[in-house]
Amino acid sequence: MRGIEWIVDAHGCDPAALADLPRLRSLFDRLIAALQLTPVGDPAWHVFATTGGVTGFVMLAESHLACHTFPELGTICLNVFCCRARADWDAQRILSEVIGAQLVDVRRLERVYGPAVALERVRPHGS
Repeated sequence: MRGIEWIVDAHGCDPAALADLPRLRSLFDRLIAALQLTPVGDPAWHVFATTGGVTGFVMLAESHLACHTFPELGTICLNVFCCRARADWDAQRILSEVIGAQLVDVRRLERVYGPAVALERVRPHGS
């Protein structure tokens, strides 16, 4: 099986948006809709009193979606993992529209797992 994990760092974001819990909730809703994901519970949120930064997490039938915001730095770090392959999504557009991101760096990892992968890693090539 193959899954996809996106590690996203967005910079130059609106600091007020990064501390705005309703706006971050709408970001999660938009990502869930764009990737056709299935939440299995309500998101968990924590707002840090000292910086106004927010950590959010939602469990998905497909795996998880998490964010950490740093309003003092204008940065959000997102992690989206889907246990089944999904088409890429327009991170630049979505993050620009919702939180004013100026620069978005997306790293896409293919996650391969299952018994065949484990056996392949144990056996030397050519045996």
